[in-house]
Amino acid sequence: MGGDLAPLMVIEGLEVSVVRHPGARFLLVGDEAKLHPLLQRHPRAAAVCTIRHAPEAIGNDTKPTAALRVRGSSMRVAIDAVAGGEASGVVSAGNTGALLAIATIVIKTLPGIGRPAMAAIGPSARGDVVLLDLGANVQCDARNLVEFAVMGDVFARTVLGLTAPSIGLLNVGSEELKGDDTLRLAAETLRASHIAPQFAGFVEGHDIAAGTTDVVVTDGFTGNVALKTGEGALKLIGDLLRQVFRSSLTAKVAYLLLRPSLERLREWLDPRRYNGAVMLGLNGVVVKSHGGTDAEGFAHAMDVAMDMVVHRFNDHIREDLTRIAGLMALAAKNGALEKESGGGARLATAP
Repeated sequence: MGGDLAPLMVIEGLEVSVVRHPGARFLLVGDEAKLHPLLQRHPRAAAVCTIRHAPEAIGNDTKPTAALRVRGSSMRVAIDAVAGGEASGVVSAGNTGALLAIATIVIKTLPGIGRPAMAAIGPSARGDVVLLDLGANVQCDARNLVEFAVMGDVFARTVLGLTAPSIGLLNVGSEELKGDDTLRLAAETLRASHIAPQFAGFVEGHDIAAGTTDVVVTDGFTGNVALKTGEGALKLIGDLLRQVFRSSLTAKVAYLLLRPSLERLREWLDPRRYNGAVMLGLNGVVVKSHGGTDAEGFAHAMDVAMDMVVHRFNDHIREDLTRIAGLMALAAKNGALEKESGGGARLATAP
């Protein structure tokens, strides 16, 4: 029931998903009186959907603490289905804060994960790039950043199909001495870990669009600013191009000549291709669709969820966290020492 065009957008998105994922079955959670008539007009979706009635819906302005108390909401019932093993994952276009809060409380985090992170895919000059965290954690310590890097690595392998994605830590410079103690300690931990060959060190803001690395790791405050800045820049470029091509008769003729190329550019930068932010680190697959998307965009969010389920995303997270657990414990210990001594501790590495 979440999203500007819901619930019709969700059901139309399911019509697309049925074709892409013929073996999947869907639990459609919401107001049955509204869902049933819409589903009857979409026979492909109806054939693979079961409606579960939920009398309440979480509004976009509902605070997470208030959303937690509404046990009959479609969001809560859907998340309960994942926690109870009835569903492998949940996709919602509803309130982001409420979704993260309810999922964290009900599904809980994976063993060994301190905090869940929000990750998404975006365009770059060299292909798609994964960026996390996008706002779930405003402040992070070194352990959080290392966990984000591990989860980002698995996400890029699972969803983008990369065998050994490169990973960068977002910083104010690429030099090793740049940044604060948290970033430097996280970098040292990653250099001593099993993903050291993939760790490219520090990257800067311009490296995100350049595609310098396949995964860019940062805290939620910085990541959210970077995401919104990138979205604003893309919108500005689109608006300026429209103004230019409408400015004169010559410009309109030029547009007609360039139209095929501009269409390819539009498809490449289409935000629906990148719809579906993922709550990584939870004990279940949780994907957040943009609230303003259409059926095609929602179907893409479904694609992301299906990829994570089919390729056993969380199982790979557990395996990688086991391999890196000792290093993270040492990083946490050294981080505490740094706070006590004013930054004198360094990370010791073992062969």
